[in-house]
Amino acid sequence: MSVLDSIKNEVKEMVDNDSAHDFQHVMRVYKNAQKLCKQEKANKKLVLSAALLHDIVSYPKSDKRSKNSSVESAKKSKPLLEKYGFSKEEIVIVSEAIRDHSFSRNKIPATLEGKILQDADRLDALGAIGIARVFATGGSLKRSFYNTDDPFCQTRMPDDKTWTIDHFYQKLLKLESLMNTKSGKIEAKKRTMVIKEFLKQLGKEINS
Repeated sequence: MSVLDSIKNEVKEMVDNDSAHDFQHVMRVYKNAQKLCKQEKANKKLVLSAALLHDIVSYPKSDKRSKNSSVESAKKSKPLLEKYGFSKEEIVIVSEAIRDHSFSRNKIPATLEGKILQDADRLDALGAIGIARVFATGGSLKRSFYNTDDPFCQTRMPDDKTWTIDHFYQKLLKLESLMNTKSGKIEAKKRTMVIKEFLKQLGKEINS
């Protein structure tokens, strides 16, 4: 069994989060990272290890500790990486990639491996799967779908703690411009179009 397979098996037992941050999410990010890694010619072992371990600590969005999830995941990843024989330098690269991937940290990762992990994770927030995750999170937090007076934030600031649709305007529609890699930008553009089409159709349905 390869090191990645062993880590994958451990992570499967560790990750027990909401449906937006479960093991299926981890594996989608892993697959995104595989594709970006190939196109960007990065260190596959380090990128994919970071992808597997990026959400091993994931506090619910309603938890005050939520913003520290990536920092805690980075800390928790180190003994696992040591166990599988990663060098000190490799552990620094992987753990820093995990620490800095989070949107809430507002950081551009220093390494190519970190940039790819961040892009791979952000791609899973876009497209059809991104839409599904938004509503899964909104439902779990019992948020209303939209503000009746201004559903699409045309005359007000987005507030995704109150309305689910606002999350598209507060975060997701910004991601395309924040991607790090060329291949990440190309895929983000395609997936952002899916979100824009969804919002356009939603507008027709709720305003007709």
